[in-house]
Amino acid sequence: MSNKLMIIIMTVFLIFVVVIGAGFFMIWNKVSALDHIVNPPADTASERAAEKGAQEHPIGPLYSLDTFIVNLSDPTGNRFLRATMDLELTSEVLSQEMQKRLPQIRDMILTMLPSRRFEDIQSSEGKIALRNELTEKLNGLLKKKAITNIYFTEFVIQ
Repeated sequence: MSNKLMIIIMTVFLIFVVVIGAGFFMIWNKVSALDHIVNPPADTASERAAEKGAQEHPIGPLYSLDTFIVNLSDPTGNRFLRATMDLELTSEVLSQEMQKRLPQIRDMILTMLPSRRFEDIQSSEGKIALRNELTEKLNGLLKKKAITNIYFTEFVIQ
């Protein structure tokens, strides 16, 4: 082989090694950045703020409801909603009233959920609007405004 051919082969090989190295370097940086997003450092300011916020707003007693499975108001009639929720109450004493009014509460929820369309509840804004409306309607059934929040523990649309 001539010296000219050897220089060309070595140059191509060197360029190949540099390109492969640069590719691995870029991939390593992306993976490291994702690792920091998925597993943030232990003592971050956001974590301290979340702890402080949790201390300021304690969660009241929860009243769990059974799972609701309803047809959604869909033109084809092929959409179903499976939802399980917990109701946050203002005090533990109100759970007895909730137990007495359980048939009315379930009826109210079973009347409201099928009237929703998939487009209404697929976004987080739609879920928040549904939660607010459910809270308002259910508080209308009770003597006191007993329900402060509703937590969806399961929300599956098929």
